[in-house]
Amino acid sequence: MTRSFNWTKIAYTNAKGLKLAGLLYNGPETDTVIVVCHGFTGKKEGSGKAVAMAEELGKRGYATLLFDFSGCGESEGNFSDLSLTGHIDDIKSSVDYCLELGFERVVTVGRSFGGSAALCHGGSDLRVAGVCTWAAPAELVKLFSVYDDPAVTNEGNLVPLSGEEGTAYLKKSFFSDLERHDVPAQAALIAPRPLLVIHGNNDEVVPPGNAQKIFNAASPPKKINYIPGADHRFTGQHEKVWQVFFNWLEEYLPL
Repeated sequence: MTRSFNWTKIAYTNAKGLKLAGLLYNGPETDTVIVVCHGFTGKKEGSGKAVAMAEELGKRGYATLLFDFSGCGESEGNFSDLSLTGHIDDIKSSVDYCLELGFERVVTVGRSFGGSAALCHGGSDLRVAGVCTWAAPAELVKLFSVYDDPAVTNEGNLVPLSGEEGTAYLKKSFFSDLERHDVPAQAALIAPRPLLVIHGNNDEVVPPGNAQKIFNAASPPKKINYIPGADHRFTGQHEKVWQVFFNWLEEYLPL
C-alpha cells in the first residue's frame, strides 16, 4: 500500500488543561489511528523505535499518534504528580483529539505501565476499537509496593523510584491511586472488541504471569503471545513484537 504519510508535531489539552505533546504520522484517506502509550519513565519517541514502528504502520495504511503523558517528555506537568488515573485521562484526551480530527477507528497500544493504563481506559471507553499491551503489569500494587516504604520517603513527601534511566520521585498519592484500579477487571470489559497481550518470557521487571492474568480475565476475541527470550524492553526483539502486532491488526482491524 503506497500512501503519502507525513509527520506533524501537535499539541492538545488534557482534562486538567495541561498541554500534551504529540507526533502524528498521517496520510490521505486514513480512517484508523493507532494511539501509542509509552512506558513508565518513557517518552513518545521510544528512543526512535516508536517513530520507526509508526512509519511501518504507515506503509500498511494506519495512522499513528505518539504522545507524552503529562509530566513526561515535552508535555506539561510534573512527573511527581504522575498517577494511573492521570494516564487514563490522558489517553481519553488523546482519543478525543483523534476523533475530532475525523478518524473513525482508534486502537490503543501501550507498553508496560502505559499498557496497564490502556487496559483501564479501554475497558471503560467503548470508542476504542481494540487494545494491545506489551509487558503490561496486571498487579500494580504488588509491583510498586517495594517502593512504598516510609523509611525512604524524603522531606518533600516524595518517594524515590530507581530505574534504568535514573531515579524519579513520585508523590505518595501515586500508590493509593493504584488501589483504585483493577487491571484484569478492566481487561474483562474490552470484549467484544479485540485484545492482544504481548510479553517477553524473560521479563525481569514484570513477571510473565501478569500477561496470563490479563488474558485469563478477558473474553474473546483475545490473543496472547510470548516472545521467546525477550526481556522487559524486548531488547533486540522489537521487530518481532511489531510483526505480532501488525498481524493482529490485519486479522481483527483490517483497513
